[in-house]
Amino acid sequence: MKTILTVDDSTSLRQMVGFVLRGDGYEVVEAVDGEDALSKLSGRDMHLILSDVNMPKMGGLELTRKLRAIPQYKFVPIILLTTESDPAKKQEGKAAGATAWIVKPFQPDQLLAVIKKVVR
Repeated sequence: MKTILTVDDSTSLRQMVGFVLRGDGYEVVEAVDGEDALSKLSGRDMHLILSDVNMPKMGGLELTRKLRAIPQYKFVPIILLTTESDPAKKQEGKAAGATAWIVKPFQPDQLLAVIKKVVR
């Protein structure tokens, strides 16, 4: 079973994404922000990381940069989910090492389609 880490400060969004992913056969680990995500990873293998961009404590861009600096997570796909559609923000995400960028609100089918493209 493939494992996905979801990182979002919105409980309802984590629940919705978790429901969609579990329904498609993924194991889901949930974190409330970047700091929580790093503590929950602690060497666990992940097939994908889905992260919000704007969160308290540590946002998705900083989390992405930190993950790319850890050899184990250097090549794990990271998809940023955000309300931000500004091209400069997207470029910042790409520069940080994000694999893809999905603007909220999104359809569950859209999310699963992107996941299937990047998860090996």
